[in-house]
Amino acid sequence: MGRSSVSPKPISHSPDLRRLREDGYDIDVRSAYLILRDVPYVNGRREVRKGILVSTLCLAGDITQRPDTHVAYFAGEHPCRADGTQMTELVIGSAITKLGEGLVVDHTFSQKPKRGHYVDYFEKMTTYAAILVGHARAIDSTATAQTFRVDEPEEEDSPFNYLDTASSRAEINTVTRKLKLDDVAIIGLGGTGAYVLDNATKTPVRRIHIFDGDKLSTHNAFRSPGAPSLEELRQQLFKTSYFKQRYEKMHRGIVEHAYYINESNVAELRGMAFVFLCVDRAPDKQAIIARLLEWGIPFVDVGMGIYVRDGMLGGSLRVTLATPVMNSHLPRRISVGAAGDNEYDTNIQIADLNMLNAALAVIKWKKHFGFYGDLEREHFSAYTLETNLLVSEDTP
Repeated sequence: MGRSSVSPKPISHSPDLRRLREDGYDIDVRSAYLILRDVPYVNGRREVRKGILVSTLCLAGDITQRPDTHVAYFAGEHPCRADGTQMTELVIGSAITKLGEGLVVDHTFSQKPKRGHYVDYFEKMTTYAAILVGHARAIDSTATAQTFRVDEPEEEDSPFNYLDTASSRAEINTVTRKLKLDDVAIIGLGGTGAYVLDNATKTPVRRIHIFDGDKLSTHNAFRSPGAPSLEELRQQLFKTSYFKQRYEKMHRGIVEHAYYINESNVAELRGMAFVFLCVDRAPDKQAIIARLLEWGIPFVDVGMGIYVRDGMLGGSLRVTLATPVMNSHLPRRISVGAAGDNEYDTNIQIADLNMLNAALAVIKWKKHFGFYGDLEREHFSAYTLETNLLVSEDTP
């Protein structure tokens, strides 16, 4: 379990973590896990070795909260007492587990305080360290976990402004890393595109490129995530500027492009790992799709056709995936005719339907990169509102 670059903020801003470092413990924060290295312990041969204690971190921004679990992890051999017998009262499970970002542990510890919880991470980590070190000192009186190692912290290689504790709490960091792509583009920040951005900013994509030449209008407020103020609407900000300001609070890799993508500038998409097509301009879409296919860039195209009938709304949502190995279905699924001949003619957009359309597109994207299981490998999905039916077709 090697050392990696780390953001110093959770340590410098949290009294319990600062105390651990000031008292000489070699701690690190990676992928929302707290790591304590060089902890002496005894193995089954009565040899003193050094292992690594790991705990999930409960954070409010970049400040620790009270630990939400008393359980900890350990990387090393099965810890034993000074006589070489295994500490079965401490170890509740043994299995090689990948926590993500190079974190691999071998055992799970459980030592619950009488009060039912640890007050902070200083108490939690020093309690577990003391149990292990106590037996090690019976063999080597110099054994200590307080090494006072000098280590210069660096900024974590992460697009987030704070640690992703959601993935670490669920122990899915290894799966989440599959979405650590360099560049993803969202073309169009209408209702659906804005919800795609909302979801994408919660993934470790390094840079999210947003393209749209429109300004934020009042009708956008009623079909997009969040709620702009009256003053913000009066400012007539570009959609890209407004949504960048909103989401850069969380994700620092949002790249703003306050213009439309068309045949003259489509080359800007070259090198993208994935593209979300959330536009309805048919001529531009045709040029974009042609270039994406030429460059072998996978993409998802979304569509929404809603109409009024008998005083109620009906219609369907569509998501079409295209990859270098499967794209022959596109002419049947994506309209690239003249404006006025496509499914957006009525332009009825409702926030919940935009949100669902975006969610289906994001799920398709995550399936493509192995985040979600994908037994059918469908490249086309259509949801019909009146029958609540989701159809998946166009499988390899």
